[in-house]
Amino acid sequence: MPRYAITDIHGCARTLKAMVHDQLRLTKHDELYLLGDFVNKGPDSKGVIDFILHLQKQRYQVHCLRGNHDQMLLKAVEKGEKALNLTSTERGLVLQSFGITRFEHLPDKYTAFLNGLPYYLELPDYFLVHAGFDFKQDDIFSDKEAMLNIRDYKPDWGRLGNKKLLHGHTPTPLHGIKKAASHKEPKLNLDAGCVYYRNAAFGNLVALDLDTLELYIQPNIDRPYPVARKG
Repeated sequence: MPRYAITDIHGCARTLKAMVHDQLRLTKHDELYLLGDFVNKGPDSKGVIDFILHLQKQRYQVHCLRGNHDQMLLKAVEKGEKALNLTSTERGLVLQSFGITRFEHLPDKYTAFLNGLPYYLELPDYFLVHAGFDFKQDDIFSDKEAMLNIRDYKPDWGRLGNKKLLHGHTPTPLHGIKKAASHKEPKLNLDAGCVYYRNAAFGNLVALDLDTLELYIQPNIDRPYPVARKG
């Protein structure tokens, strides 16, 4: 029963579908873990969530985590567009995707999905989280801000029960992900910057087989759309 992990889809619905159907050829016996940031920046945030909900309705084993952009969109439902750290063009893409003119009008179906996302998952051999954990805290599993946003941290493996750690959040050149997987590094970032197709080092969606450590690479096929370059 293969287990796969993917992260940071950012509204690239066509790319996600190609990964799931063409690359992974996902079956209902497989497990698929999605590590957050389903929305924002890309062209079809609604399409990403719709596809996930469709898979789950069809009884595919799809498990989702909360990312900082998922949380950001939830805040925008309450506080309006001022809660979104996006360019005006990127905000427009999100509104257009959902067919609304104000973030406060996000349909309940999508608000419920985002509100139901957990911050981390523990498997028998892995911890899965969007960004990571702040190991300076007494309780690393209660620091929601860290799990969504932390960067540049060094794991305390004893506090993770010597389980491996999979995360996303920080776009990483593909060659760096390949190197980490080939070296079987216990901390692995799977964010290949799919949405940033204008950067030569990014523009790929990556899936990891949790058991074999094989990588599946799907280039962004949602392009072209207006997106800022990642510096």
